Amino acid sequence: MVTSDEGDGDVQPLWLSDGPATAELWTRMRAAHVRSGLWPLLLDSSDPSDREFRPWGSGEVFPEQMSSPTSHDPADLLAQWWTTHTVVDEDDDMLDADRRLAVTAPFGRTWPGLASSRKTATNPEQLAAEFAQAFLTDRPQTRLGIVTAASGAEALTAAGWAGPCNYDNDTAKFSAVVREWEHRFGARVVAVGFSTLHLSVASPPVDEREALLVAAEHFAFCPDNIWQGRRPYTLAAYAERITDAHRWDFWWD
Repeated sequence: MVTSDEGDGDVQPLWLSDGPATAELWTRMRAAHVRSGLWPLLLDSSDPSDREFRPWGSGEVFPEQMSSPTSHDPADLLAQWWTTHTVVDEDDDMLDADRRLAVTAPFGRTWPGLASSRKTATNPEQLAAEFAQAFLTDRPQTRLGIVTAASGAEALTAAGWAGPCNYDNDTAKFSAVVREWEHRFGARVVAVGFSTLHLSVASPPVDEREALLVAAEHFAFCPDNIWQGRRPYTLAAYAERITDAHRWDFWWD
């Protein structure tokens, strides 16, 4: 059991495997969730050679600081974050006003609202299992974490993960948005790192208009995906990359 380094041993939000995870075990634990109430997460470390396996093995998790995902409205959160990330600070901004607004064109500073949900014949659970296998092939040092939670989105908060802390210390807000994506897009939380989040997505956007709206949500949720992602650093370029993409990766710098 991992003990939060904020407490004195009485808060142990998750169980962490001693060695590398397997896709087969992750899939079995995921299928058993309806009976066990335990949600499996593939947990990555900040450094593959790190013996502490931060943040998990070092107890850098803070469930005591989190609120409840049900206390937050995801649409309101995304709109608020969008406003924050699109503001132009002339005294402390590497981009001038025109270049800053060009990043989020065609919307500029105007929040476009949520993308519509999509239905698909793709099985979200099967897709998540396939993604888990691919993730473990790429990151074989990944371990298995077990959290008492109703869903993958809520497991992020229950585990005390603090990946987006540079933007907000309350992970429950991010869980609320991910939970909404679980319903609208068949998203599933598969893996979590020090400041990374990896989702499988059964119903990704399939055309330019849908992709731009989803990209706007991603920018509000994690602006570093665009600000520090692949060139060109624009919403339109990012939207093109997530069109028909069955995995969403987020990283907060």
